[in-house]
Amino acid sequence: MTRTMLEVSSINQYYGGSHILRDVSLRAAAGQVTVVLGRNGVGKSTLLKSIMGLVPIKSGSITLGGQPIDRAAPFDRVRAGVGYVPQGREIFGRLTVQENLAMGLASKPAGTPLPQQLFEWFPVLHEMRKRRGGDLSGGQQQQLAIARALAAEPKLLVLDEPTEGIQPSIIKDIGRVIRQLASQGDMAIVLVEQYYDFARELADQYVVMERGAVRAHGLGADMERDGVREMVAI
Repeated sequence: MTRTMLEVSSINQYYGGSHILRDVSLRAAAGQVTVVLGRNGVGKSTLLKSIMGLVPIKSGSITLGGQPIDRAAPFDRVRAGVGYVPQGREIFGRLTVQENLAMGLASKPAGTPLPQQLFEWFPVLHEMRKRRGGDLSGGQQQQLAIARALAAEPKLLVLDEPTEGIQPSIIKDIGRVIRQLASQGDMAIVLVEQYYDFARELADQYVVMERGAVRAHGLGADMERDGVREMVAI
C-alpha cells in the first residue's frame, strides 16, 4: 500500500480572463515519482506554482499528508514540508554554495545544521562550497537548486524541468539522486519534464496535460503502451 502525500483535486486557475488549469487532479505517493508531461504552454508550470502557493487557485483543493494547504502562504507550505525547485534554478549568484544551501534552512530553527547527505548526493557541491553560485556551470547550479530544496528535508519535492539546458552526464546524476530519494520511501516527488526518456525512466506514475486539463494518467511502466511519447511530441 502506498501512502498519498499530495492530493490535488479538481483545481481551476485563471490568469486574467484565461482559464489556465481546468479541473486538474493528481495524487503523489510517498516513495514514488509522479511525472507530469505535456507540450509547452499546457499549464504544467502553473500547476506546480499552484501547489507551491505562488499563484492562487480559483477552486478545488490541495492537501499535503491529508492536511489542506491550498489557502496557506508559500512559506507555510515550505514549513509543512513542500520543497520546490523552480524552472531556471533561481539560485543566488552572489552567495556561496554554502550560503545558498543555508537559505534552504530558512523555515527551520536557527542553528539547524545542513544534512550531510546533501554532499553525498551531490559531491561537487562540497568541493565548491566556498565558490559563488554564479560561478558554477548550469548543471552544477541545478544540483545546487535541488540540494537547497532538500536542505529542509521535505515530505514532497516538486521539480520543474530539472534537465533543461543540462549536459547529459549531470542529467544522469540528477536522475540517480531522484531515484534514491524515492526509494527511501518517505518522500513524494512530482516532476515536470519535457525530456521524455528521462521521465519514462523515473516515472512510477504519469500525468499528461493538454490545454490546461489532464488528458491521460497511469503507471510509468505503461507509458510506451499508452502512447505517451506521441501525446507529448512537438
